[in-house]
Amino acid sequence: MGGCHSYPSATKADRKTLQLPDLSREKLGINNNNLEERPYLQQQYVCQRITHTDMFALTALPPGVDKAEWLASNTVAFFKHINLFSSALSEFCTPSTCPTACGPGNTVYVWTDDHGRKLKCSAPLYFDYAMSYIQELLADEDVFPTKAGSVFPTGFIFLVQKVFLLFFRTLAHIYWSHYRETLALGLQPQLNTLFAHLTLFCRQHALLEPEYTEPLQDLITALGQQG
Repeated sequence: MGGCHSYPSATKADRKTLQLPDLSREKLGINNNNLEERPYLQQQYVCQRITHTDMFALTALPPGVDKAEWLASNTVAFFKHINLFSSALSEFCTPSTCPTACGPGNTVYVWTDDHGRKLKCSAPLYFDYAMSYIQELLADEDVFPTKAGSVFPTGFIFLVQKVFLLFFRTLAHIYWSHYRETLALGLQPQLNTLFAHLTLFCRQHALLEPEYTEPLQDLITALGQQG
């Protein structure tokens, strides 16, 4: 599972301080782009996808496949796609344009250090830490084993849940703060397909609590109505 796309890494000291994501959300009334409307919900955009593949069949656990192995292989695949997509928009996500890591509904994402302190940071720094954290997990043979006969660790599902929460937050920030740039690049079909795949996979395997997906529930519902 070491064939993931590289991502700019934080320093070792910073990774130690910001090792685990905080699962809480704060409503601080901050919106990077001050969007009063949600263009990603407009019919001409929400109906656009790059494939009409049966998503239920794509996300369901295949017969005879170990669930942990299925979760692991899909985690690697989602990391590659989300990392690649966010990299395409990285020049638009800067400390000046995105002083906070926010999502729909003025949701601000924060980290918690080893002492339980909540640390606010810009969106590019937050997602740099997020992707570095995930990449280190994927490269850790004790967490994501690649050798035949290896055993996944106790609590593996909880690590996967944390990773998918970071995936969700990454796409939520793109929809909320960089959707206009996504449209300008013509990437909205890819974004819709990736988001629909991610949220259905999470629902099929109980990876995200409803409170975490609620800020984009309107989009999840709209995409579901498109089939």
